[in-house]
Formats: sequence, C-alpha cells, structure tokens
Amino acid sequence: MPSPRLVSVLTENWTMVDPRDLRAIVTMAQEAEDAGFDMVMVSDHVLLGPSAGASGRMANPRDYAMPGNQDPATPWPSNLVLLSAIAQATSRIRIGAIALITPLRHPLALAHDLAALDLLSEGRLVIQPTVSWHAAEYAALGVDFRKRGRIMDEQLEIMRLVWGSSPASYAGEIFSFDDVYVEPKPWRPEGPAMWFGGEKASDHVVRRLLAYGSGFHPVGRVDEADIADLRMRVAAGGRDLSEFEMVGGTRVEFPDDDSCAPLPEALEEIPRQQALGFTTFAIKPSIFIDDASDHARFCREVVQRVDALSS
Repeated sequence: MPSPRLVSVLTENWTMVDPRDLRAIVTMAQEAEDAGFDMVMVSDHVLLGPSAGASGRMANPRDYAMPGNQDPATPWPSNLVLLSAIAQATSRIRIGAIALITPLRHPLALAHDLAALDLLSEGRLVIQPTVSWHAAEYAALGVDFRKRGRIMDEQLEIMRLVWGSSPASYAGEIFSFDDVYVEPKPWRPEGPAMWFGGEKASDHVVRRLLAYGSGFHPVGRVDEADIADLRMRVAAGGRDLSEFEMVGGTRVEFPDDDSCAPLPEALEEIPRQQALGFTTFAIKPSIFIDDASDHARFCREVVQRVDALSS
C-alpha cells in the first residue's frame, strides 16, 4: 500500500498565530513542504454575519469551523491571495483552495484569477468549488442564495470553456457573453485539478465529480456503506471510484475545551480510511499544538508516524 499523501489545513490556525500575520501561514506552508507533506490547503469565506454562530459556537477554538458554529469575527483571509504567496514561496507542494465558494464570484473574473494562480504555481493548484452554507454571506454580496447550485453549474461550464479556447461565447440562465478572450490560459488546458465533496455525496456532488472532478473530499466521518453507495453511483456514470483521489481526515475528541488533542490517537483513523480507498489525509496543526515555533517539528513527526502506520 502506498504511503498516504498528507495535506496541512492552513486556515483556522488562529490559536497558533496572529490572524493578521499572514506571513506566518506562508512559513507554515514552507515547513510542511520541507517535512514531506504533499499539499497545503486554505478554505474560504468573504465575510460572516451574526448567524454564523447560530448553531452554537465550537467549544474548543482549535476545532474545525463548521456550518453555524463560528464566531462572526473569525478571520478568513482571501484564500486566492494567500495561496499566491504560498505558491511563490514553495516549489513542490500542491496548493489547495479547499473549499472555494465560487457562486460569490463572477465566473470570468474567477477563471482569470485561477488561471494566473495555476500558472504561478506551475500546475500545483487544486480547487474544491462549493456552494457553502451561509445565506447572510450571499445576501451581503447580492447573490441569490436559492440559485447557488445553478450558479455553480454555469460557472463550471464557463471556466472549462474559457480555459480551453478564445474567443469564447456562452448563453445561460444566469451568465452570458460573446467573443471574450480570457488570457493567459492555465498551466494545463483543462485548468486546475478539482475536488468535490460536502457533508453528503448528494446527486449534485456526484454529477459534478463525474463531469469535472479528480478527487472526492467529504466532510465528516464516512463508513463502508457510504463508500459502497458512492462507488455504485460513480460506476453508473461510467467511471470507477479508483480514478479519483480520495481525501480523508483526522477528526478527534478533545480531552477538554482548553487543550490540544493527542496526535497518535488521531492518526489511528488513517488505516481505517485507507481500507475504504482513501489515499490523502488532511490534518490541521492547531488541533494538536499551540506554539507556531513547534510547527516544523510537528510536521516531521506527522510524516514519521504516518510512514510507520503504512509500513
């Protein structure tokens, strides 16, 4: 069995670093690359409203942000800007806009930005388009929350179109344009690699995965029945699940609301997910350490422990 690929989650680490010190996040990316991680990822919000914490805020601030559990003042720096800095400061590690709330951006502007970032990284960019969950964010930006799925579907069509050739024209329900030139093109004609996922492998997720995706990245714990169902639905679409990068993670129970989680117990989840076909695993440093000066050592420890689990 090949060694797992490791992804460092670089957003939501504000218990470790000052949220205004974005250079510290770039340094963390360099340390992850040096330790042997395969990828770093940065997630996305443009803004939050008061309802961001409507479901009750997370008890331990080191935990993952989820729909409805966030302090509205949670920092979410621009992921494309931050990934541009990371692309320039690294040479090997993949960079991920995971997740990217595409309906909040015009597809031509987004295609233009992503092409530039893909070129800057020399093809290392991975994106995970998502419709997300925060209706107040859509309202503040003047985007119809009820149409977010249809918006994304047209965006995916448009990005593939304008990345492929110029001039390009499109006539849809939401977007239309004639004879536009979006230049320069991304590193590859098909554009950046794309993952899809969410809390459920909905019909919409599977449809987009089949049409555009190279990876599946669910939220939360999956079991054998979930994967068997996904495998059947992917096969019905003419693909095999083994064609996709399967992205899992390491969620844990904190010992209390003020402490980090133990790393060895978290990594014990990896063999179970490998048995289900997962090959890539996301790890958020601030779940396990509080001190940014310890991050380089932490990355090396993760790589060593995961290699030992896989040997």
